[in-house]
Amino acid sequence: MTQMSEPAVLYETSGAGMTPHVAVVTINRPHARNAIDGAVARALDDIVKRTEADPDIWTVLLTSAGGKAFSAGADLKAVAAGEGDSIATPDGGFAGFTSALRSKPWIAAVEGYALGGGCEIALACDLIVAARDASFGLPEVRRGLIAAAGGLYRLPRVLPPRRALELIMTGAPVEAAEMHRLGVVSRLAEPGDALGQALVLAAGINASAPLAVRESLGIARRAISRDEAEMQALSDEAIARVAQSEDFRTGVRAFVNKQAPEWNAR
Repeated sequence: MTQMSEPAVLYETSGAGMTPHVAVVTINRPHARNAIDGAVARALDDIVKRTEADPDIWTVLLTSAGGKAFSAGADLKAVAAGEGDSIATPDGGFAGFTSALRSKPWIAAVEGYALGGGCEIALACDLIVAARDASFGLPEVRRGLIAAAGGLYRLPRVLPPRRALELIMTGAPVEAAEMHRLGVVSRLAEPGDALGQALVLAAGINASAPLAVRESLGIARRAISRDEAEMQALSDEAIARVAQSEDFRTGVRAFVNKQAPEWNAR
């Protein structure tokens, strides 16, 4: 077993009973609901490149520590402190991950809630295994923000359009069972066993020829994600406009101060 020195994200490879040719990546900020700060973004960016360069890694699992939250998304305390630029990287986008170029399969193992950027990280993975009591959501609009890390175009691709629009506009959470019924979540697991079931799924993938899997995945991704760069550019432009509004500052301040925001549409 190997582990990165960066404490914000843990990295383990085959060994100690793990499935061969699998890397397990764990966001390790349970005290902050595994929210994404600069340290997490830099570590995930590095790990994506590390797994791409390692011929012994065929499949990667992404999970989080603590069991209560896969990720609450961007660390809004860091954003409020003016550190918002650090939660993205030039190559990987938000969290160093949502726009990263990857040829190998990534599976999200979700325990607890995946909200905002946390949901977007899960959606950026190829497959999602979720505990039955997990939940997903894009609550950004409730904070004067938009889901600018892929959620606004990935969610409508995997959900019926009107259901996706409802979730985007209300920011309401949705349970893992519904996401599984609608095909967003690949497999449901008992609470505490999402990673275990993700390892089973990874073993099934790794029983196939790894190069054939990668080539097949590359074609399938392009079929699903045509014009993704254009959609991300539109998301970037939209968040830049929203970030200049009074509502943006109101939402972030209200979240940090645990208050109900008062919107003025300016």
